[in-house]
Amino acid sequence: MTTSGSPHVRIARPSRDLAAAERFWVEGLGLRVLHRGAAGGPGEHDLVMVGWPDAVWHLELVGGDQFAVEPSPTAEDLFVLYLAGPVDDELADRLERAGGTRVSAGPYWDRWGVTFADPDGYRLVLSTRAWSNG
Repeated sequence: MTTSGSPHVRIARPSRDLAAAERFWVEGLGLRVLHRGAAGGPGEHDLVMVGWPDAVWHLELVGGDQFAVEPSPTAEDLFVLYLAGPVDDELADRLERAGGTRVSAGPYWDRWGVTFADPDGYRLVLSTRAWSNG
């Protein structure tokens, strides 16, 4: 296994309402639906994968009638996007219109960004800071 480069990252989260979650991430944040799947039998679940086509990550939201896992986000379950600049007011308004709720994520993140809870309670931080692993 190589320990450098850009392997693709999958972040999976359960959702009570896939349509509401999709609305937040797609209409609110501006991600695209990369894949959608429906449960085909016992033990399977519905899913929607969202992300940006050129990103090295995607967010997989899973749920549906056959999915028994309840979302259980904590205050530390943060999905942080480093924007390297101010958070656009229109983006913040869109996230709220798409079902997001503006919340506090503590003094550090409140100073360096804006935080929203998605319809399942998971937190998205739009950070004004930049990030580099280099």
